[in-house]
Formats: sequence, structure tokens, C-alpha cells
Amino acid sequence: MMKAERLEAGSGTSKVPTRVGSNKGISVMDLVLRIVGVVGTLGSSIAMGTTEQTLPFFTRFVRFNAQYDDFPSFRLFVIVNAIVCGYFVLTIPLSIVHIMRSAARGSRILLVILDTVMLGLLTAGASTATSIVYLAHNGNNSANWLPVCQQFNDFCQRASGSLIGSYGGIVVFLLLILLAAIALSRQRKHSL
Repeated sequence: MMKAERLEAGSGTSKVPTRVGSNKGISVMDLVLRIVGVVGTLGSSIAMGTTEQTLPFFTRFVRFNAQYDDFPSFRLFVIVNAIVCGYFVLTIPLSIVHIMRSAARGSRILLVILDTVMLGLLTAGASTATSIVYLAHNGNNSANWLPVCQQFNDFCQRASGSLIGSYGGIVVFLLLILLAAIALSRQRKHSL
């Protein structure tokens, strides 16, 4: 009778056993997401870094050329995606360690902090490139900037496509941070 009253009042703690080994599935998902992040950010960096289009003018000697490095925002985008891709590659061994040792707590906390920093960096790089792609597609009537994507269609399509992998990397970071929080909360319940 006492136990029932205590549980109904909410003063008791749940004695549901939470195994530390249940974090193994989260650790495997962490590894898979990091590999997806490598593919997305590497693809974005390569796609933007190789974006170029040349248009002939009146003669074959006078041409208009558009390259990614003509825009500082696109250069930042390529550098940020390369840094984040390298970070993903460097953290894959730590993710494998988490599969083998599900109880690792300090390294998970470190990964959450570093993942958050990289999330901010990747968001900054993707947003700067997105603003330039938007201007290239739509222009700005107030500043008398004409949309250039009517002439440089291939360049704009490739630049727009490279943003997909970067925004995919942002989603991956959000999921990684969420998974790490779940894993850490499961470890906390187990230690209580």
C-alpha cells in the first residue's frame, strides 16, 4: 500500500533498467550519419569548386567567364565545406570507439561541443553562398542588380545544387547532436 501511494504521488523514481548497451544502436547511427556528412560536404565542396561557365560575346576572342572564386562567398563556402568534411573524417574513429565502448561519456560530450561549433560554421558558409545564389537568380531591383542566371544558367544550376549537400550536412549535425543528447541521458539514468 505504501509503495502504491508513493508511486502515485510521483516521489519515487522509475526503476526501469536502462542498459548502457542500448547506446550501441545510437553509436551505429552516429557512424552512419558521419559517413553521410562526409559524402554531402565533400560533394558540395567539389561541386562548387568546379563550377565554371564561359559565354562567348561577339567574337570568339572576347568571352565572359564565371568561376566560383570570382565570389568571396563561394570561396568561403568551399573552404568551410572542406573543413567540415575533414572534421567528419577525423571523428569517424571516435564514433567507432563509441560503438565498442558505449559507456564513453567524456568523448561524447566533447563531440557534442565540437559538433555544435561545426554546425555554426557550416550554417554560416551555406547561408553566405545561399544569399549570392539568390541574388544571381532574382537580382535586386533596388540596387539595379540584374539576375545573371539567365545568361549563366549552367553556373547557377551547379551552384544551387552544391547547396543541397551543405544543407544536408546541417541536418546531419542536428541529428548527431540530438543522438548524443539521447545517449548521454540514457547513461545518466543508468548511473542513477
